[in-house]
Amino acid sequence: MAVMDDSRLAEELRLTIGRLVRTVRAVDTMPPGEAAVLGYLDRGGPLTTAEIAQQRGVSHQSAAKTVKGLLTQGLVRVEAHPDDGRKLLLTLTPAGHDRLAEERRRRADRLGRAINAVLTPDERKTLEAALPLLSRLSTHGTGE
Repeated sequence: MAVMDDSRLAEELRLTIGRLVRTVRAVDTMPPGEAAVLGYLDRGGPLTTAEIAQQRGVSHQSAAKTVKGLLTQGLVRVEAHPDDGRKLLLTLTPAGHDRLAEERRRRADRLGRAINAVLTPDERKTLEAALPLLSRLSTHGTGE
């Protein structure tokens, strides 16, 4: 089997991971923006709406609209910023943790069923061995 050049390998990886992500997200029950905000709060702890907007790469207005929906659903709550009384921090509620866990479980179940249905035991071992490589690629240049 011929080895792909880096550019072709990168493009094939991008396309394949994009299809995989879309397949896994097909089971989502909440809008992607809401799930993203819950994920940021879960991974990073309390954040301001401005910080969420910056991380998501959206306008403050767009982030505020998403946050308002999450507040209405009781998935996040607002608390005073400990260092700056003009700012408000958003944090996950227990219901927010539960909803995010359910979304993640649904995605993992979909992916797990696909792994079991499509891959041989040897292919599963290969996939497992590739995880550290994919992790390194995903954090390259992000400062993590």
